[in-house]
Amino acid sequence: MFLLSQHRGRSSSGQSVAGGLFPPVHSPLARPQVARWEQRTRKLSRAFGSPYLACYFLGSSILLLNVLRSHCFTQAMMSQPKMEGLDNHATYFLGLVLLGGGIVFVLSSFFALGFTGTFLGDYFGILKEARVTTFPFNVLDNPMYWGSTANYLGWALMHASPTGLLLTVLVALVYVVALLYEEPFTAEIYQQKATRLHKRS
Repeated sequence: MFLLSQHRGRSSSGQSVAGGLFPPVHSPLARPQVARWEQRTRKLSRAFGSPYLACYFLGSSILLLNVLRSHCFTQAMMSQPKMEGLDNHATYFLGLVLLGGGIVFVLSSFFALGFTGTFLGDYFGILKEARVTTFPFNVLDNPMYWGSTANYLGWALMHASPTGLLLTVLVALVYVVALLYEEPFTAEIYQQKATRLHKRS
């Protein structure tokens, strides 16, 4: 989930690089735009000769951007001072619990959805029989996004980082906006599929 950095310097160049890169590589807002463009035009599918190959390409790109985002998040935290009020064992272990829970939600979501289900396969016409409702989706809506947010929050608390907390709020806000794009589309296409199956039966 994270590219863990051991850098603890506080140079001005480190701050500007980490702080400057974090927002642009935070990709959830761009993902639905690219995916909807593909859904309308099928240009990626045609370019790769297969919707599956196109989805694997997009998913791999998203994974690489997530690694870069996590690296920038860590660099931004390490380049800023800690908050004394958070620098204690209780906060550290709370962060550890959040990080562990976030990893469980992220990984279980991935295993439940598969690669194409995780990385916007529905925009490529790659649909499951029905929307997934097993764990962790029976516990929490959008567990991948909220698990990822818990990861960042836990990581920030473990490092007693006010910068990390502020960036976690940014992560959560971006996910909320991304869901405004993704949720209606996902609900619509599975409703359309259910309607087609009902008419056939």
